[in-house]
Amino acid sequence: MPSWAFRRTQPRKTSSPLIASSRANGTLTQIPITPKKPRRSSKRSPRLLGDPEKRKKYDVLGPNWQQAAQQAEQQRRYRTNVGGQEFEFDLGGPGSPSGFSDFFDMFFSDVGRRQTARGRGLERRGQDLETTIELGLRDVYSGGTKAVSLQIEDLCPQCGGTGTIAGRLCPQCHGTGHILINKRFEVTIPKGIGDGQRIRLAAQGGAGINGGPNGDLYLVVKLDEDPTYKRKGDDLYVDLPVSIYNLILGGEVNVPTLSGQGAMTIPAGTQNNRLLRLSGRGMPHVKGNGSGDEYVRLIGQLPQNLSDKEKKLFKELAALRDGQA
Repeated sequence: MPSWAFRRTQPRKTSSPLIASSRANGTLTQIPITPKKPRRSSKRSPRLLGDPEKRKKYDVLGPNWQQAAQQAEQQRRYRTNVGGQEFEFDLGGPGSPSGFSDFFDMFFSDVGRRQTARGRGLERRGQDLETTIELGLRDVYSGGTKAVSLQIEDLCPQCGGTGTIAGRLCPQCHGTGHILINKRFEVTIPKGIGDGQRIRLAAQGGAGINGGPNGDLYLVVKLDEDPTYKRKGDDLYVDLPVSIYNLILGGEVNVPTLSGQGAMTIPAGTQNNRLLRLSGRGMPHVKGNGSGDEYVRLIGQLPQNLSDKEKKLFKELAALRDGQA
């Protein structure tokens, strides 16, 4: 090989990762390379990274923010126990004033932080609550008191109603600022109260904020079906089986009323299914004095197992009515 010929040589190795070697026309050139920064990994899911609201909840509440939201939402619903039966009432869905801590509202409702925040020390009245109470017709006829056991809302003793402790979600109320406690009430049942009407328990609703007054608790009356009476307004309706002899000949019969047995006179020749009225024997007027009426439907009962003599007499009666005798 001629002495002037180029020799193909291997580039010198370098221990620096910042230097790369190359040859161009027999000349060794060193090219600095800027290293790429390693990509930071994230444990957040792609959906969290793309949703600023969810990312905000994750950053503040941690990876269990969804569980905290679910537990807090469960406290929107309150359970009652009346006579061993359970009922529920709701504080309202998302977007409605929840009565919960401002911390909870900021992260789990569309309302956001309200102007009357606890941090500003302003008093705020507690929320009015509503649930159902089942009563029988005789309960509302007589009125009086009824023991009711309820789970009601109270301020969380651990966080004082703020929903947070040292900047973290309160583990007892899960950010709502409230807890449920069992409480027993002696409820006064107004005489004659109707289905769907409400009984107000003053200051027994949601707890007040920053020393504000409690809200009220409203019990919505749900009347159970009565096996004997039907109620229409303040009037009562009852069916009374009677013999055909009472309908034909007339007479006095006993009629059941909510205040006991009452006497009623059936006129002679009364038609089957006719309504007779007992004045003032219905439901008490919830507002004002007096009561409604009771209407008695007469249901004629045919005699059964007729004897030969009775059959003969009925045939004679039928012949008389037909003009054949």
